Amino acid sequence: MYMPKVNRMGQASLLSDADYLKIKSHLMSFHHKLIFDIAWWTGERLGAVVQLPTNAVFDAKGKPLDYITFPARTRKASPDGKRQTRQVPTHPNLREILREYSNAHKPNLVGFLFPSSHGSHLQFQAASRALRRAVAKAGLVSNGISTHSFRRTLITKLSRRGIATATIKKITGHQDVHALMKYIEVSDDQIKEAIATL
Repeated sequence: MYMPKVNRMGQASLLSDADYLKIKSHLMSFHHKLIFDIAWWTGERLGAVVQLPTNAVFDAKGKPLDYITFPARTRKASPDGKRQTRQVPTHPNLREILREYSNAHKPNLVGFLFPSSHGSHLQFQAASRALRRAVAKAGLVSNGISTHSFRRTLITKLSRRGIATATIKKITGHQDVHALMKYIEVSDDQIKEAIATL
């Protein structure tokens, strides 16, 4: 099932907190719930999330780390072909989710956090299908939600909360500020408010 990006000029739509919780309630697998929780709280692309080594998230005792590390090899290359490791502070809400996950599911501390039955990591396509099913069950298919909605939502939320572009760029790992700016959605209300300040 295809999720169209209706009237969004090819951009994934933003997720409200309510939409995210509604989608999450329709994810059947505890692995899938954690994949999208990590995407929600870090703004990382799904392709990097599914490849996370367990030791990039948990210490040797299964305790959540202060930072989640996305290795360079798992991340999208910049236009010059380089890949950069990205570290994101573990948000307190995500830390609690990770703690509960570790206590309930005892992840293997060697290898991938989201292993597949073939000895590798869960594939992007499997996680994407899980999201599409959950979006459909939540009745949100026409909203233009895609796997990239998580990254775009985090970046736009930071911008709307007044976080400096340079800080957002450091958080997201963007090398190019122009590429970063494409993620930020400006609403009609924001435009009206800006004009009203003149």
